[in-house]
Amino acid sequence: MDLKRVIRHLFLSRWHVNAAFPSRTLHAIGKAVQESHRGHIGQVRFVVEGALRVDALVKGASARERAIDVFSELRVWDTEHNNGVLIYLLLADRDVEIVADRGVHAKVHAAEWEAICQSMEAEFRSGRYETGVLRGVEQVTELLRRHFPQQDTHSELPSKPEVM
Repeated sequence: MDLKRVIRHLFLSRWHVNAAFPSRTLHAIGKAVQESHRGHIGQVRFVVEGALRVDALVKGASARERAIDVFSELRVWDTEHNNGVLIYLLLADRDVEIVADRGVHAKVHAAEWEAICQSMEAEFRSGRYETGVLRGVEQVTELLRRHFPQQDTHSELPSKPEVM
């Protein structure tokens, strides 16, 4: 167990999440996701979670493991074309994970997702959360446009960002 990580998670409060993601930033992210859905048939969700619960910390849960749990909890996988994509930020770790449903996973390589995550994380290290997320949504949108071009305007998942 990494003691520094545990301390970061225990002392990260809702205030920190709200400071990094004020309502105007969440609105801008929601608008970007909504706009993204107009360019492809993929389904994008963004979730920011401040910190892991104590039980997850004790078990040594990774951001990736939590992202997969959130992907399931929010039913991002439950789309007609198996084309849901979750962009997940664990703020205490400043760790971004992208989880894609099997329809998207079959067409987009892990290295492409990792490049987007690293780009976002670089912005976060400089405190530019809104810029990082908007750039990440834009990059995910580009991949989805390439592999899942627009066929209709029906969005199956909410565009509004989720704060956990």
